[in-house]
Amino acid sequence: MKVAVTGASGHIGSCLVQELKKRGAAIRVLVHNFRSDLDKLDVEVIQGNLLEPESLITFCKGADVVFHLAAQIAIENRFSGVVYETNVTGTRNMLEAAIHEGVRKFIHFSSIHAFQIGSPGQMINEGTSLVETNKTIYEFTKAEGEREVRKAVKEGLDAVILNPTAVIGPFDYRGSLLGQALLKIYQNKLPFLVSGGYNWVDVRDVVSASMNAIESGRKGENYILSGEFLSLQELSAMISKLSGCKIPGNVPVSLARIACPFIQFYSSVTKTQPLYTSQSLDILVNSPVNISNAKAKKELRYDPRPLEQTLRDTFDWYKQKNFIN
Repeated sequence: MKVAVTGASGHIGSCLVQELKKRGAAIRVLVHNFRSDLDKLDVEVIQGNLLEPESLITFCKGADVVFHLAAQIAIENRFSGVVYETNVTGTRNMLEAAIHEGVRKFIHFSSIHAFQIGSPGQMINEGTSLVETNKTIYEFTKAEGEREVRKAVKEGLDAVILNPTAVIGPFDYRGSLLGQALLKIYQNKLPFLVSGGYNWVDVRDVVSASMNAIESGRKGENYILSGEFLSLQELSAMISKLSGCKIPGNVPVSLARIACPFIQFYSSVTKTQPLYTSQSLDILVNSPVNISNAKAKKELRYDPRPLEQTLRDTFDWYKQKNFIN
């Protein structure tokens, strides 16, 4: 099987490539700048990006399956033009290339944030409406990316859409924003917690479901890949059991919002991405507790593991890679 992967240097992508190698697939990856650990994996590298249609034709040529993971993640509305170009225009370009080259299966990685979330008590499933407004650029562009996929399905492309929640786990070579947050908690470097939380899922379980989607995913269907909801306080308590770290104190969201400009200024000086922004606080506070993965369990044999096991394996991997002592 010949497989082409965008976003292969990211957290899910690097884990996916390793799994594909284990299964004997011939792998081609699209690389713009960051290569992560790809050079060690004996894969074919195509230099290009989502805004260069000619490079995407080369990338898709002869591929049986395309996994489209490349995206611009944003928890603030700065650089919204870049986010839109990557997540919407880039996805459209990739779909057109896949159709042009007769790709058999297209697996698009979206996000739980593509769905319209009204309140923490809302039940989210594949029938939930997509985001309509551009108030939060990341959520809007992921929803628009899904709409591009659905247009391509109408043109005949056999495409499946996956919607993972907050992905954590080992093999995070690039240092994802969520991975950085876990490390800060583990090392007692997170200054404070706020109310709210996320639905957390293991990267390996997401990858396993995406592999099963090649044969079992139904054309034009969404599949939510959720795990276990924990508040930041509960997550910190679970990490504390593993590391002995102190659990940061809780700060009212209203006070955290006041601190956001100072956090962003510090991040700009240190050239790091802030963990707390006005938008990330909105996501934390409004994050739904009830997210159904029943469809993925039934059709993709999705089987998320316990979160405590994920955290233990993650920190063991960080130690092996000398990210922590």
